[in-house]
Amino acid sequence: MAPILEIADLKTLARKRVPKLFFDYADSGSYTESTYRANESDFARIKLRQRVLVDMSGRTLETTMVGEKVKMPVALAPTGLTGMQHADGEMLAAKAAEEFGVPFTLSTMSICSIEDVASVTTRPFWFQLYVMRDRDFVMNLIERAKAARCSALVLTADLQLLGQRHKDIRNSLAAPPKLTPKHLYQMAIRPRWCWNMLQTNRRTFRNIHGHAKNVTDLSSLHSWTAEQFDPKLSWKDVEWIKKQWGGKLIIKGILDVEDAKMAAKTGADAIVVSNHGGRQLDGAHSSIAMLPKIVEAVGHKIEVHMDGGIRSGQDVLKAIALGAKGTYIGRPFLYGLGAMGKEGVTKALEIIAKEMDVTMALCGKRQLADVDKSIIAECPF
Repeated sequence: MAPILEIADLKTLARKRVPKLFFDYADSGSYTESTYRANESDFARIKLRQRVLVDMSGRTLETTMVGEKVKMPVALAPTGLTGMQHADGEMLAAKAAEEFGVPFTLSTMSICSIEDVASVTTRPFWFQLYVMRDRDFVMNLIERAKAARCSALVLTADLQLLGQRHKDIRNSLAAPPKLTPKHLYQMAIRPRWCWNMLQTNRRTFRNIHGHAKNVTDLSSLHSWTAEQFDPKLSWKDVEWIKKQWGGKLIIKGILDVEDAKMAAKTGADAIVVSNHGGRQLDGAHSSIAMLPKIVEAVGHKIEVHMDGGIRSGQDVLKAIALGAKGTYIGRPFLYGLGAMGKEGVTKALEIIAKEMDVTMALCGKRQLADVDKSIIAECPF
């Protein structure tokens, strides 16, 4: 096997090992995917300032995110259907993150449940909450996250209704997959994936199945999920959620300065500048393009994180330079998971850490506290 040197190498390998419908799920955006592409390409428009003959010894990437010590300012983002990239995917990714020293965020729409992940980890992880119409179910999720000792709740604010992703519709995406001739063929030519999947019974949304009212089988689960995203979700609900949770709250999906100001008033601990990986409003700005404006507006009031488009340690460093206190990676760790399981997630984190460390040194900095706009030579935002 060719050496794995960058995130793109993991992506190439994942494409070979994960059935097309699930690889496409991870690697797609809504409508024309223009925002999905901009998330990544806009990072390339930021140029770094190279410095020489400075002391580069004793470097560290360690910092904190919402008061928690982290080995580098990177968390694993909440991603749905992670357990379909690789069997027991959320459990494997959570263990890799714990061993590396960064936060793992479990999605409401995960294949492995809150309890599954808690059973294989010793460090508290974060839980991402989608607010459903069924508020009793939402309360149940929050109580289960508390019982699992989750140390932060990540409230996703930008999915009151689902953006259309053409690839998912064309692939007839479902979990578990529909056993059509097309899907059976896609799985048959991925024997490694099939073998691993046969070793587990985790193949559907285990945070929902068996917990939500009127969900008795897979067909009722699918219809329940399609109907449950709540278009009436508002800032008043954030107040209610914060009260019910009682712990650290992160609001994810902020892409507008006015929304950032509203979020800062809620008493949340952090916001995540995010467009849902380009999977919701196609044609919106990239996350990195909006980051400086939002930091300027509320960075003195609330901790600002960002996600969307990060494919390297250089991208992480650019986000930190523009004011982010932390970042999230979704697709990079999913590529690693699909390519090599837990080992692949660790590899993705190692690649990003090494790239970040080398880049910070060549920009003349030894610790993250010293990284600011001074390392940026050119930024179009």
